[in-house]
Amino acid sequence: MRKQLQEHIARLRAAGALYVDARWYPVEENNDLMMWNGNLKDASASRESGVGVRVLYKGAWGFSATSDLSNLGALFDKAFDNARVAAERVTFPVRLAEKDAIQASFTSPNRIDPFTVPLADKLAFMQAMDAKLNQPGVFQRICQLTFTRKQIVFLDSEGSEIEKTIIEVFPSIQVAGLDAQGQMHSRTFSPPRMGDTRGWETLDMEVFSANAERIVRELNEVLVADDCPKDVRSVILLPGIMFLQTHETIGHALELDRILGYELAFAGGSFVRLSDFGTLRYGSEKLTARADATIPNSPGSFGYDDDGVPAQNNLLIDKGLLVGAITGRQMVEEANARANKVIFEGSSGANRATSFYRVPIERMTNINIDPGDDGTLDDIVRNTERGIILDGDKSWSIGSNREQFHFATEIGWLVEDGQVTRVVKNATYQGETIPFYNSLSAVGDASTWEVLYTPNCGKGQPNQIMQLGHGVPVCRFDNVRIGE
Repeated sequence: MRKQLQEHIARLRAAGALYVDARWYPVEENNDLMMWNGNLKDASASRESGVGVRVLYKGAWGFSATSDLSNLGALFDKAFDNARVAAERVTFPVRLAEKDAIQASFTSPNRIDPFTVPLADKLAFMQAMDAKLNQPGVFQRICQLTFTRKQIVFLDSEGSEIEKTIIEVFPSIQVAGLDAQGQMHSRTFSPPRMGDTRGWETLDMEVFSANAERIVRELNEVLVADDCPKDVRSVILLPGIMFLQTHETIGHALELDRILGYELAFAGGSFVRLSDFGTLRYGSEKLTARADATIPNSPGSFGYDDDGVPAQNNLLIDKGLLVGAITGRQMVEEANARANKVIFEGSSGANRATSFYRVPIERMTNINIDPGDDGTLDDIVRNTERGIILDGDKSWSIGSNREQFHFATEIGWLVEDGQVTRVVKNATYQGETIPFYNSLSAVGDASTWEVLYTPNCGKGQPNQIMQLGHGVPVCRFDNVRIGE
C-alpha cells in the first residue's frame, strides 16, 4: 500500500503538481458507552478506513478521499483535477513554509489499550460509578465512556513518511437534580490527566469514587443555595472552568486561519490582527500561554501534524504580550506576505484533520497557561477581599470575533474577607477578552495546574470535531461582572 501511494505521489509530481501528500488510515475505531440512571442507553462501535489526498498545483489545493482502495489512481487523479479547476480561480496563491523530510513514528503513551478490555469490565466500571452516584437529591445520573484508536500513515512528495497510532480515553460522570423552583442543576467530573499515559488505566476507581461523592455533595448544596448575586467581584476560576475560558478566548482567537478571515462563515473570526503580534498587551504580566503539543498525557499531543511537521511547544503569550499563533505551513506564508514582513518563522505544527476524508486546518493543540507564584487555592482565597470561586462549564456565549464572552458555571462559592462563606447557584460571569486578561491578578502554583481534555472542539465547513487538552492553574481576575 505504501509503495502504491508513493508511486502515485511521484506520478503527480512528474505531471506538474508542486506538492502532493496522502494520509492513509488503515483503521479508525470508536467505542461509545453511556449509562443513564443505571440503564445502558448506548453501546455503539464504529470502524472505518480510507485515504485522503491533497495536491497543490499553480497555487491551489485539490483534495479527494475514498474508503475504496481498489482504484488509487482515480483517487489521485480526482485530487489533481480539483486542483487544476481551483487554480483557475485562485486569488491568493498557496505557498508552503519550508520543512524537513521526516521518517518517524509516534504512539500515544498507554499501558492498556481500551479496545482489548472486555465489555463486561467496562460495564462493571460504569455500574460501580452509577451506584456511587445513586444518592438522595440526584434526579439523573450519567456515566459516559468514549474510546478512540486510529492508525495514520502520512507520505508526501518531499520525502516524509510518518506513522502514528493514537489511542484515547474520554470518561465522565454527571449528576443532576431539581431545586425548589423546579430548575435543573448538575455537577460533572471529567478527570484531569495524571502521569504520562492515556489508556484504560486512566480510569482510576479510587479517583472516580472520591469525585463521585464530591459532585453529589456539591449538587445537593447547589439545590438549596441562593442565586448568585448581581455584583462586581474578583472571580477565582478553578481548572474546571478555566480550561473553557482558555479554549474560547485564547485558543480559538489565536488560530491563524481565523485571524486571516477563513472562519467567518461558521464559527466567527478573531479580533487579533497581524499588526498585533509583538505589540498587543493581551493580558497582565502574570499571563503566559503556550500551544504545547509535547506533553504526553493529552489528546492535543500527536507527534506530527498532518503537514508532516513535528509537534512543538509554541509560546503564544509571553508575560501578557502576544507573540505567537496556532499555525500550519500555508497560513504562515500568507500571513507574512500580507504583513510584508516575517511574523512567523515557520509552521508551529498545528495543521490537523479529524479523519482521512477532511482537509487539514489549523487546530488547537494543548493551549496551556503556565502556573504562577501566587500559591495554592487557599492562598489565593486568603488574599481576596470580595470574590467568587467558580467551577464547571454549564453554558457559554462568545462574541463572533472572540472579543467578549459570557459563561454560566455549575457552582459558585462566595468569598468575603479571605474566607469562603456560602455556595450560590446560577453563577455567571462575563467580560471583554482583553480587559479581562489584563485584570489577571493571581495565578496558582504548580499544585493547582491540571490538564483537562476537550473531546468535542468543532471547527470548519464541513464541521470537524477534534480532541485536545488544556493545562491550566487556578486564576483570579478582578472587577468582573457576575450574576447577570
